[in-house]
Amino acid sequence: MKIGEKHRGKITNIKPYGAFVELDNGTVGLIHISEIKTGYIDNIYHTLTVGQEVLTQVVDYDEYSHKVSLSLRTLEEDRHRFSHRHRFSNSRYKIGFKPLAEALPVWIEEAVHYLKQDSY
Repeated sequence: MKIGEKHRGKITNIKPYGAFVELDNGTVGLIHISEIKTGYIDNIYHTLTVGQEVLTQVVDYDEYSHKVSLSLRTLEEDRHRFSHRHRFSNSRYKIGFKPLAEALPVWIEEAVHYLKQDSY
């Protein structure tokens, strides 16, 4: 089991601090209440039910004790993610700092000329 993997499972038990999920591979993991959804959860029993099928993502895995920390929130954030179009961007050109590097000598020359002008 690796961090970031997605597994289907069924909620087997709910406590005030989180929900226990039996995953499709037989492992039992915990979804902490802070990993259920974005925002505040007033009552976990109103959000989840025993027997509910869920798709979870592995957030942490302890290889020695085989404890699995799961999240529903990370998958929720993936669903809400959409590409943002930047109106004033030339990122599609992949030119990086090249224009600045080319303009720098000219700027230095202009600055030196300006400073020499003021010193008289």
